[in-house]
Amino acid sequence: MNAFPKMDFSKLGMPKLDPARTARMMERMARLQTQQAAAYARWTEAQKAATAASAAAARSAPGGETIDMRPPASPGEAWTAPDSAPGGAPDKPAFAPHGDIAGDVMRTIKAALAKGGVGAGLGSGLDDGLGAVTPAAPLPDGARFEARTFTSAAGSRTYKVYVPSGHNGQSLPVVVMLHGCTQNPDDFARGTRMNNVAEEQTFLVVYPEQPRSANMQRCWNWYEPGDQQREGGEPALIAGIVRQVIAEFAGDASRVYAAGLSAGGAAAAILASTHPDLFAAVGVHSGLACGAARDMPSAFAAMRGGGAGASGGTRHGVPTIVFHGDGDKTVNVANGDQVAAQGPAGPDLAQEVNAGRTPDGVAYTRTVRRDASGRAVLEQWVLHGTGHAWSGGDPAGSFTDARGPDASREMVRFFLSHAGAANPSGGAAGRV
Repeated sequence: MNAFPKMDFSKLGMPKLDPARTARMMERMARLQTQQAAAYARWTEAQKAATAASAAAARSAPGGETIDMRPPASPGEAWTAPDSAPGGAPDKPAFAPHGDIAGDVMRTIKAALAKGGVGAGLGSGLDDGLGAVTPAAPLPDGARFEARTFTSAAGSRTYKVYVPSGHNGQSLPVVVMLHGCTQNPDDFARGTRMNNVAEEQTFLVVYPEQPRSANMQRCWNWYEPGDQQREGGEPALIAGIVRQVIAEFAGDASRVYAAGLSAGGAAAAILASTHPDLFAAVGVHSGLACGAARDMPSAFAAMRGGGAGASGGTRHGVPTIVFHGDGDKTVNVANGDQVAAQGPAGPDLAQEVNAGRTPDGVAYTRTVRRDASGRAVLEQWVLHGTGHAWSGGDPAGSFTDARGPDASREMVRFFLSHAGAANPSGGAAGRV
């Protein structure tokens, strides 16, 4: 009945079990189970807190704590507004009180297995889709996108620098890009396409990164009093990054600019107030004015448009360009008005208002204030019907709306028409 001959397994060289290694593996697995249980317990408690917080926010101000853009359902699709999403699923909370717990658990498992000699060579499949980040766009030949770290008495931050292929040691303008909540440098670079503009027009782009250790949702802490001042907080860290980039990459200290989205936009507005000697112009997209809030409750009130305004901030003369959608359910469009009101103003400035529409159907109103020479010192773009997303951005990045005017190109156009007196050390400086 048995047609198969007997087989001699002794020659296959099967390794014998090592009792000591087995014991170590069992010990590691026991620790892993304990870590898993603790992580899931934290996740459960965080979910309860998040649910309670969301319910409270919904009762006090419907829609006030939502991100009003939905991510693509499949590769190649765009970010969409909630009313165009199928199924009417609830919006994602803008600020959740917990971090990437599921991703942390999976990374803990992966690290423990690796220490035990298990899982080597399995790749990154364990954490795919759990806190995964948008990859950076492919680099043109000769261009670089390099990571750096800045450390000072105020703390430490990592950042990335895009060096265009046309950089041959000459002094170049510097554009600082401040990402929004949940984003990172690669995602923000991809979504804004700012590196593409830098490659075409030859300037440096710097992307400071806000870590989870500073804010669980990676938001810049624009509502904290300590981060609304010149010394000691996040403005000092960003300014330090700028000076480090100027020194290493031959940046032009007279042509330094900052732009940001949402919390990053609010941080850019703060830089205009705290470092007018360093930044020649700023761009604020879907952000808030300096001093719009002094703590978390007032931050949510300001985001809903019901705050006290920018009473805590000071007026400044830094040229400013503002983009804001009047359909933004995350940061009310009234905040764009407050950012503009905090910027250059006066009876000697001529104002003009014009309207337009993009080929994709987004209508906008553009208000421009010009000085005596005819140069725009303030531009405010109100995008009609759009939400909380970078206008004209790449759908491959988060929180973008490709239909709108190209905010990156318009900001760069505005920036490069302005220069400040070169003074990276931070003393008094004029503006030209």
